[in-house]
Amino acid sequence: MSTSTTAPTAATPAVPPAPKRDWIPVLLMPALALLGLPFIADVPVWLTLTLAGLAMGMIIFIIASGLTLVFGLMDVLNFGHGVFIALGAFVATTVFALLGGWVKSPDALTQLAAVFAAMLAAMLLAGAIGLVFERLLVRPVYGLHLKQILITMGGMIIGEELIKVFWGAQQVPLEPPMILRGSLSIGDAGVETYRIFATVIGLLVFASLVWVLSRTKIGLLIRAGVENGEMVESLGYRIRRLFVAVFVAGSALAGLGGVLWGLYQQNVIPQIGSQVNILIFIVIIIGGLGSISGALIGALLVGLLANYAGFLAPKAALFSNIALMVIILVWRPGGLYPVAKR
Repeated sequence: MSTSTTAPTAATPAVPPAPKRDWIPVLLMPALALLGLPFIADVPVWLTLTLAGLAMGMIIFIIASGLTLVFGLMDVLNFGHGVFIALGAFVATTVFALLGGWVKSPDALTQLAAVFAAMLAAMLLAGAIGLVFERLLVRPVYGLHLKQILITMGGMIIGEELIKVFWGAQQVPLEPPMILRGSLSIGDAGVETYRIFATVIGLLVFASLVWVLSRTKIGLLIRAGVENGEMVESLGYRIRRLFVAVFVAGSALAGLGGVLWGLYQQNVIPQIGSQVNILIFIVIIIGGLGSISGALIGALLVGLLANYAGFLAPKAALFSNIALMVIILVWRPGGLYPVAKR
């Protein structure tokens, strides 16, 4: 009688479980909104402030996303980030002046075309200046954080003075076209049309960053280069060029943020970038240095709190964001989404 034997099968390697998503930071936004409701008492006013705060937070996220990208992937503390914001805003004033007929056109699509042209021009010029900035100022101080802070701050001062040479030191108006003015009613609440537009742009920026970094080969190479640059170089990839591209992309995003922030303020001065520098660092510290998702949540929290505090106690609004940062760091010293724990 024949017996059949089965060959031993190789043990299937165990698949590690997917890391659990930490949803607690996400829940902070509705928690903060609900916390503000009893103090405001009027539901339509609360809803208006909430929608406006979320939209403001999206604008802040766009401004901060470039710096988050540069620090998270390149470990570069770029305190000169504000100069790219100011550059983007002033480029928008020039584009609007050149395309005055488009801005004042009765056609809504033509008005939007002028806005997108300003955004594209700002990103291109800010990215090009960022390439020079990285080559001359940042490259010699890679890995030296104290020197990075000093030299990039010096670069921002020089950049602001050069902006004064080209555009002057006076305040320049930057008003959005008619299609982005006014407000939309949601029940008894209202939200500015421009804030809705900025929110859509912010969501597109966030989705694009997440997709590139997690779903593309370039994103894989960049993240691998952050972990082990020598290994990536040994495979034939020029990791230094990828990092330069990251810095250029971060500068371009700052230029985009400058356009949106200038339209939000409706006027532009050479110091517009340095004025929001502190706010940007508060956002990325709250979110966790280098975390894109953390920066988004941090920016939304800052936007909400700024609107609530500005309505309830305008003087308290000056330090409300610093108080929020302190509370978050006491709870989570590494920020909402520490990079080391991702």
